[in-house]
Amino acid sequence: MDLMEKLTILVAGAKYDAACTSSGADRPGKTVMAGCCHTFSADGRCVSLLKVLMTNYCVYDCKYCVNRASNDCRRTAFTPEELAGLTVEFYRRNYIEGLFLSSGVIRSPDYTMERIIQTLQLLRRRYDFRGYIHAKTIPGAAPELVRRLGLLADRLSVNVELPSERSLNLLAPNKKREAIFSPMKQIRLETEQNRQELVVYKKAPQFAPAGQATQMIIGASPETDYQIITLAAAMYGKYALKRVFYSAYIPAVADSLLPAPDVKPPLLREHRLYQADWLLRQYGFGAEEILSPETPNFNPYLDPKCNWAINNMHRFPVDVNAAGPETLLRVPGIGPTSARRIVAARRNGRLGVAELKRIGVVWKRAQYFTRTSDWPPNTRPDKRTAIRALIDSTVYAFGAEQISLFQDTPGIRPLPTARDVGTVAEAVEEAVLCLASSL
Repeated sequence: MDLMEKLTILVAGAKYDAACTSSGADRPGKTVMAGCCHTFSADGRCVSLLKVLMTNYCVYDCKYCVNRASNDCRRTAFTPEELAGLTVEFYRRNYIEGLFLSSGVIRSPDYTMERIIQTLQLLRRRYDFRGYIHAKTIPGAAPELVRRLGLLADRLSVNVELPSERSLNLLAPNKKREAIFSPMKQIRLETEQNRQELVVYKKAPQFAPAGQATQMIIGASPETDYQIITLAAAMYGKYALKRVFYSAYIPAVADSLLPAPDVKPPLLREHRLYQADWLLRQYGFGAEEILSPETPNFNPYLDPKCNWAINNMHRFPVDVNAAGPETLLRVPGIGPTSARRIVAARRNGRLGVAELKRIGVVWKRAQYFTRTSDWPPNTRPDKRTAIRALIDSTVYAFGAEQISLFQDTPGIRPLPTARDVGTVAEAVEEAVLCLASSL
């Protein structure tokens, strides 16, 4: 099998890894597009990566995985020399700026990690490759191998895969919870130790300078959104993760324990999880504020921050000329950058609507929750009016098919779509009436 055949197969096998911001990048003027994705480096730059597997052979039989041992598919593997050479050639031609490398488990976790390490050693030492490398850590591999990998890669990740130990035992019987969280803990400790070493000796080798990440599959198991976001918050706190990636389950193989192949991926649910994750990392929200055991799933019609605001109307309106940054961040339409600008600008005088718009506040949303030098309300905003401004009308226009995924969600009534009532505007008005009475 030639290199291009291997590349085609192993790029296809890696497409379900979600630790990139996009995939399948189509760059005009380039002749090779396969496997390109985008991510962000430690210094914030967006870089294009070759996303590929070392091999799609796997001794594990995870029910949800297209590369599982019992699945009938074409199998192949790169040698470390082949993959290192291919990456360098792509890099020299400016197709990519780095490598995203994962792998099926061939023979054992240790053997697989050795081959990944050999590949990265060739890149770093033989080819003097200075591009970005994101490498997947194989659960169950020896701690010494994890350390060696961290000294070669910019970012490491260990996939949690599923949100609960019960689902992991059911759908991935070869993987154990301890085998996943042990390397996460090690990476955190190694990173902290390396940071201290660099203070003393600036030329010390860096260990995973871009930190670590993980991925969860959404929709393959019955956990609620509350369980998922609570686990994510715990991992951010305990393992100092840079990102948790959420991957809507795409039926790739048939199994009685998984959703039927004709079930559409829960893309809207994935989107809501990313929005909630942003609130955890950038807005100072706690998981228990976003969802609760009583309301365990996201509202498909309001993003998590707006949903929180509607359910906490007693905390509004907020005086933008007096409130602290933490309070400003709770206002729909005000983000971290806008909050910082408001705090800085009001040192020079009181702020009105015009100043807030220039600062970058989304006034269409914020007007129902703020008080300025020239803007009422002195009373709390009407819930129904606020919902009308906050409701995501694009759900009706473009995502009506996804709404059915939430029709059995506890506490949320099935709402009409534009297809049902004729126009998006009419659907939104009916949704406002339903939500105002249920929230």
